[in-house]
Amino acid sequence: MQNRRRFVSQSAALAGAVAFPLVAGAQPKTVKVGVLHPVTGALAYSGQQCRLGAQMAIEDINKAGGIKSLGGAQIEALLGDAQSTPQAGTAEVEKMNEAGVSAIVGAFASAICLATTQAAAKYNLPHVVDVGVADQIVERGLKNTFRFGPGYKKCAQIAMANLLVLNKAAGSPAKTVMIIHEESLFGTGTANLLAAELPGYGFEVKEVVKHANPTRDFNNIVLRMKAINPDIVIPANYYNEYALLVRTMQQQKVTPKAIFSVLGGAASSYKFVKEFPDAANGIIDCNHWFNPKDKRSAELRKRVEAKGQFFSYEVFMTYTAMGLLADAIERAKSTDRAAIIDALASSTWTNNVMPYGPTRFVNGQNEGAQPLMTQVVKNDIKVIIPRDYREVEPLFPLRA
Repeated sequence: MQNRRRFVSQSAALAGAVAFPLVAGAQPKTVKVGVLHPVTGALAYSGQQCRLGAQMAIEDINKAGGIKSLGGAQIEALLGDAQSTPQAGTAEVEKMNEAGVSAIVGAFASAICLATTQAAAKYNLPHVVDVGVADQIVERGLKNTFRFGPGYKKCAQIAMANLLVLNKAAGSPAKTVMIIHEESLFGTGTANLLAAELPGYGFEVKEVVKHANPTRDFNNIVLRMKAINPDIVIPANYYNEYALLVRTMQQQKVTPKAIFSVLGGAASSYKFVKEFPDAANGIIDCNHWFNPKDKRSAELRKRVEAKGQFFSYEVFMTYTAMGLLADAIERAKSTDRAAIIDALASSTWTNNVMPYGPTRFVNGQNEGAQPLMTQVVKNDIKVIIPRDYREVEPLFPLRA
């Protein structure tokens, strides 16, 4: 009971911080939305970044007049901490349901999203998935679950097709690959997909290495990498492990022809580029990324950086996920969960900074979503593929 009181108390405090007072008179009822992320534990950095994105979106929505079809009702965030485990995420869904939320946005990690969407489904509670890339999340027939971004199957397919193009354009210097991945649903699923498909693109997978979360020492894995000497190293892990792996490679002077990431935890990260510019230089990644030609993305980045934070994919993915939900509530003209689910299912939302085009959900997956290919160039992250969003020409291979 004390935990529940503390949860409701914290939620009320946040609502007071993000909601803006209305003029005197009858105030519209607020719309309670669960904001659920792993803000403690191994995934705390990413979870905190997601929470920041959600809070900024709520602030913008409320400043712009709230949910107008509900008389300007303000969105009230109820914060939950998944503590970097599926079990804790599930417990938070139970609390949020008791607190009367109309929907949930979260919960970053694939394994957590798999659990929280299932828990929310028991209550017909709409759950917008902000990041979680495991395709199992949207393959179980859950009517309450909607993922705005692409899954790892689509990301892996786009990454491999573009790797083939880059390699052929360079005279096919790369022939062998080593995959290093974290042990959870995200890393294992991505690695399995790549290992199965890369031979069909002409690449020999020399070895697939799994590591624990967290991992504090990559020396043995990098020593193995040095012995195998792959042309391309493909990491699939979260921020801390990704950064440590690449730094260890730099320290041991392991220099493959390319570090080519698929949903790399640090590859498309301004934090990583700033803290470890030499290690980050030249890394290619296929990942969630904003439309660099949309002025609103630059404005949002400035606001995030003004808060002393980095404009990471967690921020803009959760920011847009909250915007998607707000649009659905606006069209539903109701806080009723079933009405919101129907509105999400029929969404054609386009008012966002992502390179997606109109939203179109099929079995809970936004078919309009796509990743972009980026590369770290001169201490910055630039889009290299597709051409419609290209900022610089790709450099491949990085080393002869």
